[in-house]
Amino acid sequence: MKIGYIRVSTKDQNTIRQEILMEQLGVDKVFIDKCSGKNAKRPELKAMMEYVREGDMVIVSELSRFARNTRDLLSLVDKLTKMGVDFESQKEKIDTTTATGKFMLTVFAAVNELERSYILERQKEGIDAKKARGEYRGRVPIKIDWKQFEEEYRLWKEGRITATTAMKHLGLKSNTFYRRVKEFEKKNDIKNSEEK
Repeated sequence: MKIGYIRVSTKDQNTIRQEILMEQLGVDKVFIDKCSGKNAKRPELKAMMEYVREGDMVIVSELSRFARNTRDLLSLVDKLTKMGVDFESQKEKIDTTTATGKFMLTVFAAVNELERSYILERQKEGIDAKKARGEYRGRVPIKIDWKQFEEEYRLWKEGRITATTAMKHLGLKSNTFYRRVKEFEKKNDIKNSEEK
């Protein structure tokens, strides 16, 4: 079987381009993650690794969709190889069924990681330069109406609405919502311990 793996960094990003590619390649089954690729702890990646069988081929649009660092990439491909599963990356034209493909995989993985390091380095330099000129303010924190948050939180905890519904009502993204949940619960723990 041809197994496709698709990843975008956030829930807001579009997977259509990758899905069209998988369709054109005649992929039998597709796994889609909408989360950061900074580590290999991704639900659909895990599901895919459990699903594949000997003789299958895992196809990705490009290496950075599969893994963001050389270690993770080589580790994942090594696991697939030990299971008798081949790996192919379309953009880099890498096919691990060949010796050249295996070699190129290592080279491209290292180059991708180096490129990402350069981007982060330039980003930090830009922020440092803006700080030095007094222009950098950082992210503006999202203001929370704690009364409304508490109402949504209670409804969610009572099972009357889903977390997604609460997020929509509050206008928060997933990571911000759960961060505020932790803050709220921590405040309440302190409050409860003071009342005892």
